[in-house]
This record gives sequence, C-alpha cells and structure tokens, in this order.
Amino acid sequence: MSQRWLITGSSRGIGRALAEAVLQAGHRLVATARDPKQLEDLSDRFGKSVCVTPLDVTDPADADRAVQTAVHEFGGLDVLVNNAGYGNVNSVEDTPLEDFRAQIETNLFGTIIVTKAAIPLMREQRSGRIIQISSVGGRVGAPGRAAYSAAKWGVEGFSEALAREMALIGVKVTVVEPGGFRTDFAGSSTVLEAGRPEYDAVVGATVRMQQEYNGRQPGDPLLAARVILEVAAMDEPPFRLALGSDAVGAIVKADLARLTEVERWRKLSVSTDFPAG
Repeated sequence: MSQRWLITGSSRGIGRALAEAVLQAGHRLVATARDPKQLEDLSDRFGKSVCVTPLDVTDPADADRAVQTAVHEFGGLDVLVNNAGYGNVNSVEDTPLEDFRAQIETNLFGTIIVTKAAIPLMREQRSGRIIQISSVGGRVGAPGRAAYSAAKWGVEGFSEALAREMALIGVKVTVVEPGGFRTDFAGSSTVLEAGRPEYDAVVGATVRMQQEYNGRQPGDPLLAARVILEVAAMDEPPFRLALGSDAVGAIVKADLARLTEVERWRKLSVSTDFPAG
C-alpha cells in the first residue's frame, strides 16, 4: 500500500538512502533539505512521486509549510521521519555555549518543531507514523559528544512521552538508534576538536577513533533504509530500535551497567521513603 512520507534531512546519509528507498518502493515523498538543490535529481528520476521543498527544521513556519505541502500534493501524511541532525566533537569545557545551543536547536528542537507541525494533521486522520532518528548516543553518553548526546537523550525522552499521547489517536512512534554507518555524518558533516591535553584520554581518543573509523563503520545506509521501510509498514512497530551490531552491543552493555548500579545502591535509594504505615 502506497504511503505519503515526509523526511527531514533528505540530502545525504541515512536520510538520502531512505528517500530513494521510499520512492523506489512506490511511495510518495516530500523530500526536504536546507538546500533543495541537493535533491533536484530526485525530481528528475521520480517525477510527481516526489515533491522537493526547503526546510530549516528550527523554523516553525518552514515546518508548517512542509506538512501543508504533503497535504496539497498528496492529500495527507502517513509517515514523518525526523532525520535532520549533526554532531560535533569537543570537550564540554571547550565547546562554546553557542555550539551547544545550535546542536540542541537542530537535533532536539528541530525534532519537536516538525513533530508538532505534523500532529494536528495526524490527529484529524486518526493515523500516522512518526519515526525519530536518534542515535546510540541517545542511550550512551560519549566523551566529546556532550551537546549531541544531550540533544539525542532529549529526543528519547520527548518521544517516550509523545508515544503515549499519540497512542490515543492511532499514531505510532518509533525511535531509531543507529550506530556507526558509512555516511557523511563521520566526515565533513562533523567538526572534530581534540581540545586540551587534560581530556585527551577520552575526547582526543574520540576524535582519533572517528577519523580512523570513517569509511569502516559496520552499518550500511541502504540496509538501514530497508529496515525503516519495514518498520513503517508494521501494524505494531517497536518503540525503540537499535540499528547495527555496534549499537546493540553498546546499548546492552550500558543498560546492564545501569541495572547493576541501581541494585548496588537500592538500599540507599529507598531509604528516602517515609516509614511504612
């Protein structure tokens, strides 16, 4: 069954792979990017099945226009994918506040803004899918990525609350948590700053790892796109879905460590309750 999609950040990476997979599968798509010229080839290849439109996810008016484009061109919106985002590397001390704000504005507030633009339409339809592209960094805080992790952890919390509300109006929410994929995210899309020597053992190590890892990540964007298409067609999709063996391994390790810590400090934690009776 053909679906009507809107994907933010369609110009590269997983967003680009997904845009092409959606169109190749016979769906219709509002493909968005800050610079729509990067998407012109999609119009040449897929004709009226795709509508290319500019979108700055931090601009509520832009977000409203993108959703209305789906209504005008295709009569509604079935699947929203909040994919636009980026992440720089630097220590907390050396990351300027403006950079914190910019990363959080795009990665978190951009997701909130576009989601809010789509909700009234999906409420009226009593149907829809909202797919949030988070990250393994939304479950595991990595040194050097404090701004990015702060934003992605925010996306996870926002989406947990959102999912319980959307369930009342027939809308499904899924948070996708990719690990390392061979996209531009680890290349020119990222500013890498090793910072001062005091943090080299963790921040400098992150920079070196990313430089060495780029082009050798285990994740295939085309396979990620196929999985997201599959999830969008499920009657009962998962709420959270890690993508990639590295993401699964890191999340399992982190979650087990959290459970172990809760149990270790259980007595101290529950000591704050009023006495029973």
